[in-house]
Amino acid sequence: MSHNEVVMIAVAPNGARKTQQDHPQLPISPKEIAHTAAACLDAGACMLHLHVRDKKLRHSLDAELYRVAIRAIRQQVGEELIIQITTEAVGIYNREQQIQTVRELRPEAVSLAIREISPAGVDEKVSAEFFSFLQRERIAPQYILYDKEDILHFNKLLERGIVPDENISVLLVLGRYAENQQSESADLAPLLSHLPEVQHWSLCAFGSSEKDCMLEAIRQGGHCRVGFENNLFMSDDSLAADNAALVKAAGDAVLLLDRSTASANDARRILGMY
Repeated sequence: MSHNEVVMIAVAPNGARKTQQDHPQLPISPKEIAHTAAACLDAGACMLHLHVRDKKLRHSLDAELYRVAIRAIRQQVGEELIIQITTEAVGIYNREQQIQTVRELRPEAVSLAIREISPAGVDEKVSAEFFSFLQRERIAPQYILYDKEDILHFNKLLERGIVPDENISVLLVLGRYAENQQSESADLAPLLSHLPEVQHWSLCAFGSSEKDCMLEAIRQGGHCRVGFENNLFMSDDSLAADNAALVKAAGDAVLLLDRSTASANDARRILGMY
C-alpha cells in the first residue's frame, strides 16, 4: 500500500442510533450539526459524514431533511468541508429508497454499504446504472466494506464492471461485529490483504482504540474517519469532550507520522471531485 503525504480526516458526528443520552454533545438538530461541523473543521476535518433525524429523532433518508441540514452546515463552514450523506438502511429503508434519496438530493458525496446497495443475488443492472449515474453526476461514492466477505463481493463487482474503476474510494470498518464493538488495530491487516488496488481507502473503528487504529491506517497508506457514530472515548478510555476532540486526536496521529491533514479542496482533488 502506498503512503499518502496528505491524510483526509472525515468526521461522523452522530450516526443513526445514538442520542444525547449517550453523550450530551452528540449533535442531532441541523443547528447542532452545523456547530459541530465548524468545530471539527477547526480541529482538522475535511469531510463530514451526515446523518439526519426526523421529528421523533429516528434515522431518516428524507431528502428535504438533508437539504435543511446541508444548508445549516454551509452557512457555518461554506465549502470548507465536503458533506457526505449516508444511505444507511438501519432496517428501515430498502435499496430502491436508498437509491431514490441520492437521485433526488444529488449530494456532492455519498457513502454506500455494498451489502445494502448491491448485495449478492440482486439485479446488478440496477446497481450498474446507479453507479454510472453517480459517475455522470460527479457524486463521489465511498463504498463501505465491513468484512472479508464484503471485500470479496466488491472485488467481483469491480471485475465485472458493475462498479466503475475510476477513482475508487473505500471505507473499511473495524469492530462492528467484535465483542462489545471494540476494535483492534491488528484486525486491519487481514482486510487489506483482500482489498483490491483502489485509489483511496479510509478506516473507521469502534471503541476507544480508535486512535491506535487510525495510526495503523495512516502507516498503511489509508485515511481516517472518526467521531461519535463509532466511538465516544479517547484512547485513555475517558469520555471525549466532543467530536472535535476525536478529530484532533486523529490529526495528532497524522502529525506523529510526519504527514499533513487534507483541506476539503485537497480532498476533492484526491477524490477526483473536480
